Amino acid sequence: MKIEIKPNGIWYHGSDVLFSELRTNSTITQWKELAEAFSHRPSILEYNDNGEISHNGAEKGYLYIIDEPVDIQNDIYRHPRTAMDENAEFLTKRPLKVKIINKEGNK
Repeated sequence: MKIEIKPNGIWYHGSDVLFSELRTNSTITQWKELAEAFSHRPSILEYNDNGEISHNGAEKGYLYIIDEPVDIQNDIYRHPRTAMDENAEFLTKRPLKVKIINKEGNK
């Protein structure tokens, strides 16, 4: 599956924990549904060529957006141990401000 990164696009992080700043070496993505799926802490996650995601996560999850500009050259790098397609997930090089976009969580 081809995933295109938009330099000024929205970046997401999914977690089952509430916080206001994302730590260095955290995973972010521009694929909203992937971040939502990761928020449920799955041990198994897969997706097909149409971008349909399935996983076994059961935790209550929260979805965040990165609430400051992300410089794709200096603030992030491709996850070195990912099994996903190129541009699916990145790691942060520095702490980033976040804003929760679903305060109720989801399952």
